[in-house]
Amino acid sequence: MEDRYLFKAKFDDSDRWVKGQLVEVNDTYFIIPNHAIKILAGWFSTSNIVEVKKDTICRCTGLRDKNGKLIWENDVVDFLGHRGIVKFECGSFGIAYEKHIDWDEIQANIMPLTGCENTLYACENDNYISLWEIYWNFNDEDDSLSTVEVIGNIFDNPELLEV
Repeated sequence: MEDRYLFKAKFDDSDRWVKGQLVEVNDTYFIIPNHAIKILAGWFSTSNIVEVKKDTICRCTGLRDKNGKLIWENDVVDFLGHRGIVKFECGSFGIAYEKHIDWDEIQANIMPLTGCENTLYACENDNYISLWEIYWNFNDEDDSLSTVEVIGNIFDNPELLEV
């Protein structure tokens, strides 16, 4: 199953994460771990469906960071020395920052990191850059972002966002 269709969330009674497919029933949220879905002769059974905390649900971006780690919504990431949070805005996943983005700094990093004289191509929102803009501008391949590193998430590591 493709990573970009995965969700993760914390158990209602635990701080552990579960990953799989998200199901909502009467405003109660469950994740069916991928290993628990069995398709047999046109019907399926779920042996380990897990109720999760709604406010911890995170979607997988389908991309990996420079270390090969999957990037999830609500991850705290480092991009060119600046920490931000992965969010879904403006129709795509991206990094949201507390402060304005220095677009000139990003442009200045393209040549040294890629060896190409690319001109920055981005919508230049004040405090948001999409992951696909990073992917495109830094000539990334294989669904991996060489300039982004996951350093935690807002649930387990809120101190990472403290100034």
